[in-house]
Amino acid sequence: MSAFNNPFDPNTKLTQGCSCGHHANQAEHDHAKVMEARDLEDRAVEGAIMRALFPHDETRRNFLRTVGASTALAAISTFFPLGAAKEAFAQVGGKLEKTKLKVGFIPITCATPIIMAHPLGFYAKQGLDVEVVKTAGWAVIRDKSLSKEYDAAHMLSPMPLAISLGAGSNPIPWTMPAVENINGQAITLAIKHKDKRDPKDWKGFKFAVPFDYSMHNYLLRYYLAEHGIDPDKDVQIRSVPPPEMVANLRADNIDGFLAPDPMNQRAVYDGVGFIHILSKEIWDGHPCCGFTASKEFVTQMPNTYHALLKGILEATAYARKPENRKEIAAAIAPANYLNQPVTVVEQVLTGTYADGLGNIKTVPNRIDFDPFPWQSFAIWIMTQMKRWGQINGEINYQKVAQEVFLATDATRLMKEVGLVPPTTTSKKFSVMKKEFDPSKPEQYIKSFAIRKS
Repeated sequence: MSAFNNPFDPNTKLTQGCSCGHHANQAEHDHAKVMEARDLEDRAVEGAIMRALFPHDETRRNFLRTVGASTALAAISTFFPLGAAKEAFAQVGGKLEKTKLKVGFIPITCATPIIMAHPLGFYAKQGLDVEVVKTAGWAVIRDKSLSKEYDAAHMLSPMPLAISLGAGSNPIPWTMPAVENINGQAITLAIKHKDKRDPKDWKGFKFAVPFDYSMHNYLLRYYLAEHGIDPDKDVQIRSVPPPEMVANLRADNIDGFLAPDPMNQRAVYDGVGFIHILSKEIWDGHPCCGFTASKEFVTQMPNTYHALLKGILEATAYARKPENRKEIAAAIAPANYLNQPVTVVEQVLTGTYADGLGNIKTVPNRIDFDPFPWQSFAIWIMTQMKRWGQINGEINYQKVAQEVFLATDATRLMKEVGLVPPTTTSKKFSVMKKEFDPSKPEQYIKSFAIRKS
């Protein structure tokens, strides 16, 4: 973890004055943010006017060097209504291009910020009327997003990369400006396998994952391969929509799954499975799902996009705080959202849970919420896509990561809502004690003994 002051860390201490700790009270904080935003708008208008009057860069620079920026603007204001231009920009710049939106989600706790932003009012605060639409599976989410039935959607973090790269279809530019959750998955086995805790005993097992392009698929394959099990030869891995996983485990159609919660906890609650290992024990801090939108939506409706993202970022910050987790569980458990018993959702969000083997465990960050879309996450995902033959050929990892995982947008809007983002977009991390260096993706792929490519 980098050494910056992370406001998502519950141990971070803020002053009682305001949310960022730098003002005497929240009113001063809000006023400062408004003035900062207005100042940025003013600079944008002034720059646009200067470029219009002096379209040639060198001429403009010479003029400014000769008279100075303040004198230049004062002179221009004598014959150009600079104040009126700034006022007009302020009125137009903040206008939402669209206020009624549809955002698709899968009923899992990974979608917590997207879901809770509706009942807890985070969308309304941004002037948006958002309908969050419960959706049956990831293929449906993808198809409804591509057809523009959904304005934006909850997706597995590899999905916008796969869509942008054209994995399995024609490439369409897609973006992920925020991670919805970190951790929040587990390998759950049928209760009949409670004495088969060694993965080397799993040859012939049938596993389910939510989607081919998912962290679940990659983490399960990684975990199996590190134990000498070839995921393409020694076991079967099939895609099953999360809401159907527990039923398939109960019906003995599968031996286990690596799934998002609350499916793991629901299997325990129903007495049909036990939690073998949390995904955070494979890679602590891994991304799972994200808030995604097409590049077209981001560029053609920038104000609506920013408002939607801001609402989700504020919801994410609220979800990060442990003291809010029970309230959130109650808000998202009902039938129109997760359709789960509140106690199941609480066990996931609070991290105090039954493991199905007679133990009560306490893991506060079993699931957590940190929205920053590290571009090194995207690069790791692409290495696994290539490792398992989902993509081939030369890949410009850095370019794709920058275009899809919109760290710049996250940084700017996190600041607007009083959060402190990281100072870099990439970092090293370890998966099952093996370090990943995002600057050496091809070397990383070739370091694995079990792989397709």
